[in-house]
Amino acid sequence: MAGNIVPHFANDVGAEKVIIGVKEFMCQGARAPYDHPHVFLDMGADSQALCPYCSTLYVYDSRLQPTESDPAECLVTKSVTTS
Repeated sequence: MAGNIVPHFANDVGAEKVIIGVKEFMCQGARAPYDHPHVFLDMGADSQALCPYCSTLYVYDSRLQPTESDPAECLVTKSVTTS
């Protein structure tokens, strides 16, 4: 996986499941400051994974690009820092 960008997802919207176009990704629960420990998940041969922290169900869909999710709001595109 070296050299690839690992997409990050957050379920701020409380979706029952998040459909994504990758099998290796990171779940952060919600966006800061309400996030949980950021956990890297790998579906392997399966087509879904359950986050052990927030219980979000991630479902792989090969029709989506690695930078897409459904709901679209679940893809984390940039970090926001506060001072």
